[in-house]
Amino acid sequence: VGGGLNTLLTLQGLCCDPAPPDSCINANAKYCGECIQAGAKCGWCKDPQGETVSTRCDELQSLINRGCDNAMIENPHGEQKTLKNKTVTHRRKGAEKLKPEDITQIQPQKLSLTLRSGEPQSFNLKFKRAEDYPIDMYYLMDLSYSMKDDLENVKNLGTSLMLEMSKITSDFRIGFGSFVEKTVMPYISTTPAKLLNPCTGDQNCTSPFSYKNVLKLTSDGKKFNTLVGQQHISGNLDSPEGGFDAIMQVAVCGDHIGWRNVTRLLVFSTDAGFHFAGDGKLGGIVLPNDGKCHLENNAYTMSHYYDYPSIAHLVQKLSDNNIQTIFAVTEEFQPVYQELKNLIPKSAVGTLSANSSNVINLIIDAYNSLSSEVILENSKLPEGVTIAYTSRCKNGVVSEGESGRRCSNISIGDEVLFSISVTSKGCPKQGKPEIIKIKPLGFTEEVEIILNFICECECNKDGIKNSPLCHFGNGTYECGACKCNEGRVGRQCECSSNDVATEDMDRTCRKDNGTDICSNNGECVCGTCECKKRDKPEERYSGLYCECDNFNCDRSGNKLCGGHGRCECRVCVCDPMWTESACDCSLDNSTCMASNKQICNGRGTCECGTCKCTDLKFQGPTCETCPTCPGVCTEHKECVQCRAFGTGEKKETCERDCSYFNLIKVKERDKLPQPNDATYPVMHCKERDANDCWFYYTYAVNNNTEKEVHVVDMLDCPAGPDIIPIVAGVVAGIVLIGLALLLIWKLLMIIHDRREFAKFEKEKMNAKWDTGENPIYKSAVTTVVNPKYEGK
Repeated sequence: VGGGLNTLLTLQGLCCDPAPPDSCINANAKYCGECIQAGAKCGWCKDPQGETVSTRCDELQSLINRGCDNAMIENPHGEQKTLKNKTVTHRRKGAEKLKPEDITQIQPQKLSLTLRSGEPQSFNLKFKRAEDYPIDMYYLMDLSYSMKDDLENVKNLGTSLMLEMSKITSDFRIGFGSFVEKTVMPYISTTPAKLLNPCTGDQNCTSPFSYKNVLKLTSDGKKFNTLVGQQHISGNLDSPEGGFDAIMQVAVCGDHIGWRNVTRLLVFSTDAGFHFAGDGKLGGIVLPNDGKCHLENNAYTMSHYYDYPSIAHLVQKLSDNNIQTIFAVTEEFQPVYQELKNLIPKSAVGTLSANSSNVINLIIDAYNSLSSEVILENSKLPEGVTIAYTSRCKNGVVSEGESGRRCSNISIGDEVLFSISVTSKGCPKQGKPEIIKIKPLGFTEEVEIILNFICECECNKDGIKNSPLCHFGNGTYECGACKCNEGRVGRQCECSSNDVATEDMDRTCRKDNGTDICSNNGECVCGTCECKKRDKPEERYSGLYCECDNFNCDRSGNKLCGGHGRCECRVCVCDPMWTESACDCSLDNSTCMASNKQICNGRGTCECGTCKCTDLKFQGPTCETCPTCPGVCTEHKECVQCRAFGTGEKKETCERDCSYFNLIKVKERDKLPQPNDATYPVMHCKERDANDCWFYYTYAVNNNTEKEVHVVDMLDCPAGPDIIPIVAGVVAGIVLIGLALLLIWKLLMIIHDRREFAKFEKEKMNAKWDTGENPIYKSAVTTVVNPKYEGK
């Protein structure tokens, strides 16, 4: 949040306030310590003869320009010292076993930074994932009745998990705890029978409880199996469970759990949601969770007294104790715990099968995911101190801002580098040393940084208290000026702050015997004008009578003195090669130099870095452009063609070669600019493309020396043959000819048939047939006579 806010403020300053944030003239410092706290560029002139108090504090170059010797300028700088810089451990699995405290994954371990206001101090932090790093894992399981079948699969988890984790580390310890719910209504039934056995019909069900530490962290996997095998399921009334109470106790009861100063994993296994802060009111519990350990005989005894912890409270305690959480939950509640995971840094969510059979693979995958990412976090920063991170991860990936805190996809043995910059604004807590710590989330190692603040100058040490130089001892003479005691004012502390200004004093504060005291821009104190401060600290009044200021000079382009000078006593003092009252006129003729090495192409004069063309036909920054000269149309034809219609020889290089003019499309030719309508010459052009199509455009250079091309967006192409009628005519002709041929053929066939039929009729009429018996006729009836038949 702090980094984002600083970025936002910086952006606001860039867009809205042209004055540098580190400006020294805003300080109105009365002594050296105030001056050096105003910014890293500020210096204090301690020459007793060289400066007045009001002008001793300024930027270094300004002090030198005013004659203050370099040796008389106080300009302290910050520094850094490495107090502990143990090299990261280079150790491989199978090597001699080291104690956890002998393994180093982060370097350096302790630094001392001396900060001056506005001057960052940067250092590099190296992180390396150590090989064979010890791991402590605590398995926290929901033992409500719905987890009955899951308990059976967890009973053999110890030895199986030991075997799998041995592939990652040779030093692994495992513990076990269980939870159900607060032992008050309405979370459980408080009837005597239900308190003994909350599960109907199941004699293996035990009394409800909030949280039990069943097994302290141990390297004995068989002991884990034995103790887990002795556990019994319990029950409660509502769906959410009291898991947050259990997580809090696991995090803060380090001695009971047995956490070592190594990688700490908490596996939270459940098939339900969770209660959090405020839900305790349902049971009449209103006291907020105190975040302390309340285990007696390994059981949480204050569940009926303290409310559930809030998520933010859990995040704090898990982070303080470097515990990484793995939520092993069923698919139904996976979205809920995914949202919870987004709120808890260095946590992971895995989907538990219905009977927890995949719990080992889930734990291994989640551990690999957590350990492959390093995220840096810092303790609370003192007021005015900011910190910025830049990460240099694997494969040369560099990130800044919030992303600069983390590196991902880190394998065992990989080294990553972080660049950390610490900056102070002002002098927090009167310069007392502060300590901040930076550590990777989920790891116990950290970098301790001692912050010291430069609040005073070296010359303060030589100050003379109650010096006679300060009006009979009314102040301390230090760094070439008097630092007045309380109640005294004036350059030599000659006046009391309670003195009433007299007429004699006022007279010396009036310029040219005028009526305005200190030009109405200050107060007369002891006969001397003390100029008042402005709301904007970078703006100040100055001068003997406060008659000068540094903000009422002429402006150009909304910048004081055009951004090319400084404002001194309401007059712009321009930088070299700039002139005029607002420093907006450049004396540099290089911008007027034409390609032929002549000023304004010999056709104009160079005024304030801009050509004023005397020959009105020529335009452009160097009077080389002639929009109405012959050949202009041909010169720009290809670029107009490719930008307006996407055709032409420059179609492939259009973006590179043809971006020098503004293209404006119009619908019709009469919409093109006309010579009488424009305040600058316009050239009308008519060109033909490769398809014999004409296109029309105008070319001009406007009053702002910008090239403009107006083009008609429709090509004027010669009218070609009308294809559709031709095709239709051909098709119709072919069809008609075919029909005509068919009709002719049919007609000829009809005539031929009729002729043949007439011929037949004629021959039939001429035939003379014998009406007697046909000689070739044979009757269809045959008569047979039986020879034996006698007719009887």
